[in-house]
Amino acid sequence: MTDGQLQQLVSQISLHDFKRPFRHRAYFNARLRTTGGRYQLESHNIDINPKMLTDFDEKTLVGVIKHELCHYHLHLTQRGYQHRDADFKRLLAQVGGSRYAPTPKKQTRLAYRYTYQCQRCGLVYHRKRRLDTQRYTCGRCRGPIKPV
Repeated sequence: MTDGQLQQLVSQISLHDFKRPFRHRAYFNARLRTTGGRYQLESHNIDINPKMLTDFDEKTLVGVIKHELCHYHLHLTQRGYQHRDADFKRLLAQVGGSRYAPTPKKQTRLAYRYTYQCQRCGLVYHRKRRLDTQRYTCGRCRGPIKPV
């Protein structure tokens, strides 16, 4: 799904469920890590985590969009738009949005980036930082080490 398709989906959900138009931008933001979406108070734009589309089904994405649209419409009508407000809870239940977004799957990263091996005894070293192979030697046999 592209940003244009997301924009159309958000506009369609806004008109169908909220009976109000969505006049701002909706787009995917890959920098969102732990949240499903974000409503920006200053610009009134909506950011959606692309993992809501890739890791979950479309029903979850629609629930996140409805959640953010609740923030959007309540803020523009100057009513309680925060999670703790009764207006927000009431509107969210009315349109069937999700209260909490599911946690996206974590990407597994290696604990190390560089691998070195002793040329004499074969001992393997894993390091996060690059190692100066001219300066350091093997801790077991004092042999030369080379990147693998």
